[in-house]
Amino acid sequence: MPVVSVANVRHGFGTTIVLEGATVSIEPGEKVGLVGRNGGGKSTLMKLIAGIWQPDFGSVSLARGTRVGYLSQDPRLEPTDTLRHAAARAFERLDELHREMERIYEDMAKPDADIDALMKRQVKIEEEMERSGGYAIDHRIDETLHGLGFTDDQFGTLVSKMSGGQRARVGLAKLLLEQPDVLLLDEPTNHLDIEGRRWLERFLGEEYPGAVLLVSHDRRLLDNVVHRIIEVDMGRIREYPGNYHDFIELRRERMLTSQRNHEKQLDKIRAEEQYIMRYKAGQRAKQARGRATRLERFKQDELVDRPMELEVMQLELPKAPRVGDHVLRCEGLAKRYGEKVLFDGLELAIKPMDRIGIVGPNGAGKTTLVRALLGDLAPDAGEVKVSPQMKVGYFRQTQEHIDPMLTIWQYLQRVIASNEGALRASEQQARNLAGAFLFSGEEQEKCVGNLSGGERGRMVIAGLVSAANNLIILDEPTNHLDIPSAERLETALSTPPDEGGYDGALLLISHDRALLASCCDRLVILDGNGGARLFDGNWDEWEEKEAEEKSQRDAATKAANERAKAKADAAKQASAATAAPKQKAKPAPAGDPKLARMETDRIERRITEIETRIRAIDDSMMDPKVYSDSQKSRQLTQERERLQQELEPLEFEWARRAE
Repeated sequence: MPVVSVANVRHGFGTTIVLEGATVSIEPGEKVGLVGRNGGGKSTLMKLIAGIWQPDFGSVSLARGTRVGYLSQDPRLEPTDTLRHAAARAFERLDELHREMERIYEDMAKPDADIDALMKRQVKIEEEMERSGGYAIDHRIDETLHGLGFTDDQFGTLVSKMSGGQRARVGLAKLLLEQPDVLLLDEPTNHLDIEGRRWLERFLGEEYPGAVLLVSHDRRLLDNVVHRIIEVDMGRIREYPGNYHDFIELRRERMLTSQRNHEKQLDKIRAEEQYIMRYKAGQRAKQARGRATRLERFKQDELVDRPMELEVMQLELPKAPRVGDHVLRCEGLAKRYGEKVLFDGLELAIKPMDRIGIVGPNGAGKTTLVRALLGDLAPDAGEVKVSPQMKVGYFRQTQEHIDPMLTIWQYLQRVIASNEGALRASEQQARNLAGAFLFSGEEQEKCVGNLSGGERGRMVIAGLVSAANNLIILDEPTNHLDIPSAERLETALSTPPDEGGYDGALLLISHDRALLASCCDRLVILDGNGGARLFDGNWDEWEEKEAEEKSQRDAATKAANERAKAKADAAKQASAATAAPKQKAKPAPAGDPKLARMETDRIERRITEIETRIRAIDDSMMDPKVYSDSQKSRQLTQERERLQQELEPLEFEWARRAE
């Protein structure tokens, strides 16, 4: 039985319909990806399932008792809580259950207690406590916080002192610890570095027992976690089996089929229009008018829309100015803040056409490194040499400098270079570029001030790759891009120059593993502890290398442990051999003299008798008539303690003889 059922839902804002006839269901434990263009209705569908909004038409229902958890981008946290306490609030219900269990024990001790009713309540509470984590919650809290990139030193940080990204990660940790039956995650990776994404990937795919509905621009996360894709396209819901990679293939096949059907229908329309034009004034005019009426009805009811985004991205980018052998070089570069070393002794040479990715955990110094290379920040040591012809395009996290009154095509016309060598591109060139980056004709007339964060980022990136820069620096460019936009960026950066692609050098700071794998052939890896490593290869090759090195380290550690154990065993044997003559000369005590005189069979019988009696006492203590009688309970407890004291020396003597 589905835990979530959405049936024929329509929802809109004013005259804009966001969802039309949406129908979908989610089974228990199912992992589902939700994809579509920004503003297409993904977040709307999630908020309807979470009960935050109500549909204009249709129904959203949950299975009885189903708990839904929704990840808010601005979680509600208590400012006076520490980081760890804020995450631990996921178990507030468990704390209530513990208190209620204590009250039940107190009520059971009362003379007039309804023991049967209290025991039934006790069983229910114990079952709920087990589902909520029982007593072993401290380890889960620490493991989750560590997985999402927090260190022990940060656990005591007040919520009021945390950044927005840290609060978002704490909110995610709290939601994961609550373990609802249905988990609604809207861009959970926005503030996670690569290790955090890997941990979340493993947790959702291998450990989390509930159902998951996931919106993410991280294609690797979707590939490795989900088993079904729901696409929201122009208000409609389409479903595809498999992960994101499977979805791309199936969607393209569907779009090709739609394209062929669309073209066949256009052929039919053209034939009908020719017939109508030929006979509209002759003897067959009445028949022509009837066919015209049927044709209009056909266009309205049956004509398949032309698929969007099917065409290959056509790029004609201007050539970047020549810069010689190197765009930029640094030697012995170092930077620290107080006691924290970001990088030290870094050697890096950037040549024309280089594609270099800069990766590392949050706070490792990736943006600081770029600023030091550009001269925005003075390094503590080392030197940076820059080509006099270097022209840089830098994509920052904020774009506040842009005139908000410019339309999209006007902005692009101002920033991109003309292919003919003019100072400014033509309007048609600007519109062609906007179309290549998925801005339709109407969207190109939008003012910059009215754009969403993702639309503005896509526009700025389009201008950067088309402005004849010989070095482009992109700092987390896909954080606010939907997947189609990220794929367009990937195409622009990976298309060879002789096919119209970008011919300058690239520095890419990103946690997007798919983008790193497709666009970068070299990596600078910052480890967050002052180490910097250069690697010739893309992200997938680095992961293979990393896994191989980890395997070698694990094997070396295992071998070292085995050698240490063998050495310790040898030393123990040597010590025993040396001590053996002493034991013959002076025998060790045999234990209790009384037990030493007892036969082994008698010792074994007595051990069995005591263990049987202890089990009987334990069973009696579970009887309500017994544990409600304080005197009887005390007698049994004292007897159990005496038996346990008698049992221990018997077991010791039996084990001594067995040796």
